[in-house]
Amino acid sequence: MIRYVGIDLHKHLIVGHIVDAAGKTVATFRYESVDAATLDHIGRKRLTKDDHVVLEATTHCWAVVRALEPFAARVAVSNPMATKAIAKAKVKTDKVDAAVLAHLLRLSYLPEVWQPDHATRDLREWTARRSRIVGQRTAVINRLRSTLAQRLLDCPYGMTTRAARKWIAGQILDDDTRWLLESDLRLMDSLQAELDAMEKLLAKRGYVDPRVKLLMTLPGVSQHTAQSLLAAIGDINRFRNADVLASYLGLVPITRQSASHCYQGPITKQGRSHTRSLLIQSAQAVRTHPGPLGHFFRRLQKRKPHNVAVVAVAHKLVLLAWHLLTKGEPYRYALPQATQKKLGNLRLQATGEKRRPGLPPGTKKSPARIPGGSKRIKPLPEVYANEQVPPAAPAPAGELRHLAESKLNDFADGLQQAHIVPLRRIQKEDTDESQ
Repeated sequence: MIRYVGIDLHKHLIVGHIVDAAGKTVATFRYESVDAATLDHIGRKRLTKDDHVVLEATTHCWAVVRALEPFAARVAVSNPMATKAIAKAKVKTDKVDAAVLAHLLRLSYLPEVWQPDHATRDLREWTARRSRIVGQRTAVINRLRSTLAQRLLDCPYGMTTRAARKWIAGQILDDDTRWLLESDLRLMDSLQAELDAMEKLLAKRGYVDPRVKLLMTLPGVSQHTAQSLLAAIGDINRFRNADVLASYLGLVPITRQSASHCYQGPITKQGRSHTRSLLIQSAQAVRTHPGPLGHFFRRLQKRKPHNVAVVAVAHKLVLLAWHLLTKGEPYRYALPQATQKKLGNLRLQATGEKRRPGLPPGTKKSPARIPGGSKRIKPLPEVYANEQVPPAAPAPAGELRHLAESKLNDFADGLQQAHIVPLRRIQKEDTDESQ
């Protein structure tokens, strides 16, 4: 007989409510601890192989899911932000919450969340920890500058450089100020050491994942942005189109519609916040890109505020990421030198290999020098082949027509021949088009 088990999970408390298929209460339970022994006891004494279990998403819910899965037919996780029957209830207790979860699961009204696999869970934990360490290092740097500013001092160098330390050592400071500065410098060194070790491990994981290299071909997208995006996405097949992925990451506007009235506000900011933050940083780097994305950024910036243009480019990056992952192809309009540098740094950090031994058999090399240039620049197909990235598919007719309308034909042709159109020329064409 199928039963439905609602569990209200807390840090040190588990409250359960069991109902049958007709909605009649079968049993309730309460435990004052959440550990492996308690979960094993619940699985053996309270659950059966036909039970369907549900609990709300919390910090440690996935550990509870893994512990209860062997004892139940199904373990579902509810989205607490969308469970309105609990969030907006007038009477809200642990017993009521557990009962409501059980009934919602029985009636198939439960707003569930996708359960990531083990590899995605680990990647989420690692990328989130890296973001927190970067935030802690930034806080220490800001405190260093604040301490100096309170003494009317302003360091002209980046606080993570040797020049900054040399400059601080050369200042005339009292003993208390010196101690405060050195304390923060020691903290920054320890955080940087942890960050370097973590980035090396993340590079090893990213180098063997072909999806990371595909996403890194996007302008402004680094290894860390690619891995954070993959951690948020998990299985790309669960998003039926690119717009659903953009909505999942909170990069679509809030919409309130009733009858003939429709209001659209700022972005929803749903999903993983640090992934969205990294995408915004990537979009900031696109503003000088001479390709279609940079052209879109500069064209939009002429009639919209800067931040609106940045968010719009971040939205486009997500749309492109969906197409790259679903089709298994790299970005067609990446800059060869910048892309080679990103992929080369990933290879160097992961394997210590400074350069690839050579191109795959049958791959044609570009000329030794480009017309008017002083050194050879590898074309984009050669960069992709050298770094073991799948080749980019030819652009469809509609895309070529859009490039012609945007006056970016020379740029697209130059990528294949390693002739990069100067950015000033692209910007001048953008200005002429607006006039």
